[in-house]
Amino acid sequence: MAVKDRQERARRALTRAILDAARELFVSQGYQHVTIRKIAERIEYSPAAIYRYFSSKDEIFFALAEEGFRLLAARAAAHVSAPDPLVAVRQVFWDYYEFSKVHPEYFALMFLDRSVPRISRDWERFAFVRDMKGALGARLRECVAAGTFPATVDPEAAFSILAAAVHGAAVIRLCRRLGSGEDANALARDALEAVLAGLRSGSPVTLAAETRCPAVREPAPAGGSPDDPAAPGTGPCAATSRTEDRAPLEGSFASPSADRLQVGGSEERS
Repeated sequence: MAVKDRQERARRALTRAILDAARELFVSQGYQHVTIRKIAERIEYSPAAIYRYFSSKDEIFFALAEEGFRLLAARAAAHVSAPDPLVAVRQVFWDYYEFSKVHPEYFALMFLDRSVPRISRDWERFAFVRDMKGALGARLRECVAAGTFPATVDPEAAFSILAAAVHGAAVIRLCRRLGSGEDANALARDALEAVLAGLRSGSPVTLAAETRCPAVREPAPAGGSPDDPAAPGTGPCAATSRTEDRAPLEGSFASPSADRLQVGGSEERS
């Protein structure tokens, strides 16, 4: 038994080393520029050793993405059930911003690099992401039902607009695009509060219906069509980009490797 225990510990340690090395390389160099050989060289093993643990680079990404989304989901779960739905909504979106600070490499890999594969390719593994969004969508609907948000507020649109506000602040901070003396936390807080105030006041929303996040809709009736637009992995709120959009964007926010990235309080350059 002692031998088996040592072997299992060694297996877990090497798996962790592979994932940590891959995460660092994906973020610093961009997913599309990293190979299994580069990961193997980073940990001083052969590529064949990597393939004994992961069948492909995509499988390594999915393992990292699952880790990242579970970290994010754990933060959200701690607050999404708050008695006041507005308090829950505010805190969960703030948790998203805080996640970008505490786990910047996961955030960059999950939300900034457009060359990564879509998690919808392995959606059963990521069903908890849909559930997380669904729980937040339910709290947004409660805000409407309670009159906190006017009846004209579409919860799907509210989700997308709130996400855009905190995501933008997170990216500006990570890419070090703040002006002299500007505070990233204040920017994120002000952006979040401005959107909440606008929603509460009934400010008109022009976001087109087909671009809203389907994951926050009310649950579909049993036996729904698999082609329903609310199917997991579809729409702009899917966790990763569409397959046809996997080429990197032009510009300074295209990928974490395109600019200096604030990771753990230091600067990392590809």
